[in-house]
Amino acid sequence: MPGISYQLYCSRNYGIEESLAMLSQVGFDAVEGYGPLYDDLPATKAMLAKYNLTMPTGHFSVDLAENTERTLEICRELGIKAVIVPYIMPDQRPVDSAGWAAFGARLAKAAEPLVAAGLKFGWHNHEFEFDVLSDGKLPLDLILEASPLVGLELDLGWTKIAGHEPAQWIAKYADRLVAVHVKDIAPDGENADEDGWADVGHGIVDWAPIKAALDAAGVDRYVVEHDKPSDHQRFASRSLASVKAF
Repeated sequence: MPGISYQLYCSRNYGIEESLAMLSQVGFDAVEGYGPLYDDLPATKAMLAKYNLTMPTGHFSVDLAENTERTLEICRELGIKAVIVPYIMPDQRPVDSAGWAAFGARLAKAAEPLVAAGLKFGWHNHEFEFDVLSDGKLPLDLILEASPLVGLELDLGWTKIAGHEPAQWIAKYADRLVAVHVKDIAPDGENADEDGWADVGHGIVDWAPIKAALDAAGVDRYVVEHDKPSDHQRFASRSLASVKAF
């Protein structure tokens, strides 16, 4: 069975130790890190050990990923095996194919020393990477065409929000998938206080074809995520149960 992690960004409005204790109690054994958790590496490392949690993947800003020495230090101390760049601010996003190709090349340059050190490297998508450019190309394709060193952590929820079937993109980039973000979407008009997201298995996403595609692709790391859970323990427990039931 693939490993199951929890993206700690989901619990950003809660204390880190409170969140790790909750996740351990719920039944998680792995988490995915993000920026603030790297500020005090000894403290984060100690808390992970205290609650018997590992951190096989982590989100890194592109600027941090380009700081090879610091990124390697973080990965070494926390046991991170895959570096994922998750986002680029709207005012920094390219507007044409040449710009996205150049951004892909930038990621590839950051990836090179990290991959050489034995790490995996990938990009995590939102919906904007599916916006069709003037020449008909998609930013996501252009990013991944830059280099085979750049893998993909496919966010299944954002892919669906963008109007695409996740199973098709899983199949398309089966050999590039570092991990997937497992997310669910509430029916129209529901969960407005949670920005329209749902606990995994409690929304509208049809998981059967997605799971079949994930199995065919050999994806070995599922990361559950909800961008704005009103109750992170409810989300964590129900989502873990759903993913295990897959």
